[in-house]
Formats: sequence, structure tokens, C-alpha cells
Amino acid sequence: MSYRPVLFYPATCYHVYHQGNAGESIFKSDENFKYFLRKYSEYIFPIAETYAYCLMPNHFHFAIMLREEEAIRKFLSTRFMELHPNKISPALKTPEELAKAISKHFGDFLNGYSQAFNKWHGRKGRLFSESLQRKIVDNLFYFRNLIQYIHWNPVHHGFSKTAVEWLYSSIHSYISSMETKIEREKGLALFDGLNGFKDFHRRSPDQKLFLALAY
Repeated sequence: MSYRPVLFYPATCYHVYHQGNAGESIFKSDENFKYFLRKYSEYIFPIAETYAYCLMPNHFHFAIMLREEEAIRKFLSTRFMELHPNKISPALKTPEELAKAISKHFGDFLNGYSQAFNKWHGRKGRLFSESLQRKIVDNLFYFRNLIQYIHWNPVHHGFSKTAVEWLYSSIHSYISSMETKIEREKGLALFDGLNGFKDFHRRSPDQKLFLALAY
């Protein structure tokens, strides 16, 4: 049975995740990680609030909330005109057409990264598995645990002993005053503030929940 992706709808929360084709590495150097985040900032921050992320050697996770429909339409239209100045931007009349346009935008982001990665490492062919995975997050309990799950991913996979030791996750944006595009204040509010966030992340995730959230 073929995978049918969940549609992207405005003002909706998602767990977005993806992995390398056949388990291959998608990040091999510090510059790969940093370039991916720069491209994410360019492509995805304008259409989605980001609450958590973690980049692992062969996969990644994001917890996002797509922005309101008007903001997404405006950005996608502006982006289209920048890339195709002599064409008319698609009307995207139905929710399904808009969802398809959002999905394509994610695809453009990943394709651009893939091309750069292949050039850096002298490889050819598909970098990611076929479809960008996503699940709708429909309640606060799920969202809170998803954020913890994402930050604990490096520990779960044996890359670090604690979530804070892993450099390529949004946990550092929460526990410091560093400038960030992560929705830090809104995210902390989900845990009743910084102390609540730290307490929630100090304890190991519930294993049943962790497995349920795993891709």
C-alpha cells in the first residue's frame, strides 16, 4: 500500500520528519547542519512557526504550526513572482490546491539542500526517502510530549548522554537567551515557563509515548 501524505493546512500543528534514502546520512559535517538550517530559515520560517527541531545524522524532526492562510498565500505568491517574474502566480482556490503548494514548497527546500549536499560530497541520486512524513498534532498533551521527544532523540539513538549535549537541536534556544527564530516564549508557555520546561525535559520520556511518536 502506497503512503498517502497528510495534507498541509494553515493554522495547524504538525510533526514533520524525514530520513535519508535507505538510511543514508543526510548530514556529514557541521557545515551541512548549518546550511540546512539556513535554508530552512529561508523557506519554512516564513510559512510556519517552529517550536522544536532536531537534526540527526540520517534524519530530522520538526514541531511546527503553519501560519494563517493569508500569510502563507502572500509569501508563496511573492516567492513565485521572484522565481517566475513573467508568469502569473497560481490562484490556489481550494484548500487542496494550497496544501499541494505548501507541500511543493517543502519539496523545493529539500531538493535544494539535496543538490548542495550531493555537490559537496561527490554523490548522485536521491538523498531523502520518497515522501516527507508529517502527522497532525491535535492536542496540547501530544504537542508537549512531541517537543520533549524531539529534544530527546539524540539520547534515544545513542548520540549523546543528555539532550543538551547534542548541538543540532532547538533545546539550546529554550535554555539560553540567544537570538532565535524558534517560538521560545510560546513554547515555554506550554510548560508554564522555563523551570517547567527544564523539569519536563530532565525526566526520561514515557517509553510507550516515545514509541508512539517515533516514525
